[in-house]
Amino acid sequence: MPLQYPTPHIAAKPEDFAETVLMPGDPKRSKFIAENYLENAVLINDVRGVQGYTGFYNNKRVSVMASGMGIPSMAIYSYELFNIFGVKNIIRIGSAGSYSENVKVRDIVLAQGACTDSNYLKHFSLPGSFAPIAGFNLLRRCAEIAEQSSVRFHIGNIVSSDVFYGDNSGMPEYKNPVKSWSKMGVLAVEMETAALYANAARSGKNALTILTVSDNLITGEETTAEERESTFTEMMEIALKTAVSI
Repeated sequence: MPLQYPTPHIAAKPEDFAETVLMPGDPKRSKFIAENYLENAVLINDVRGVQGYTGFYNNKRVSVMASGMGIPSMAIYSYELFNIFGVKNIIRIGSAGSYSENVKVRDIVLAQGACTDSNYLKHFSLPGSFAPIAGFNLLRRCAEIAEQSSVRFHIGNIVSSDVFYGDNSGMPEYKNPVKSWSKMGVLAVEMETAALYANAARSGKNALTILTVSDNLITGEETTAEERESTFTEMMEIALKTAVSI
């Protein structure tokens, strides 16, 4: 049975999307990017309030559409974009909590790989544990652009967690999730990338996650929701420059 569009989640046609889609979690961030960075941006999707736009950045066509929060939401949208709408590259831009004193608030993290506590990867029925990783060419190009921009950035492993409010009551201190992941060199935590990277691998496409640290779970430093929505502009600019250079 052929894949059909529009889907229950995206009311658009394949030609409405550029080859590369920037994907923030927050629809308001999607709108912010379209209004502040894209020329001639057109709204191409608003199903369930998940706004998607296509416009031009440095004379090259780019799309931006929100993913919503969490692995299930990212899994749906990235699957459809890759497999139904023909998108070749998805660059996630989002916020993360730092698991390291050296990764400070407003630092940028390029996710080389994504650990996870989710069961999402099990549905691929693999005879072992799959390691979701970024597309190397996207990661390499983005790192070059980040170096040129003089921002503080880090490259390494993150964890995509299903849990935002954890019940750690009665848990021994040595099983603290922050300390457990941190001891393995994991830089930060968010909630979407493992699904994005797995879907990219399965569809033969490319993906990269660029994160701005919104809070540090070691030191307690944090930003506000308003700041997360509209002030993480360095991440947005690096993502856009990467998008138009591949």
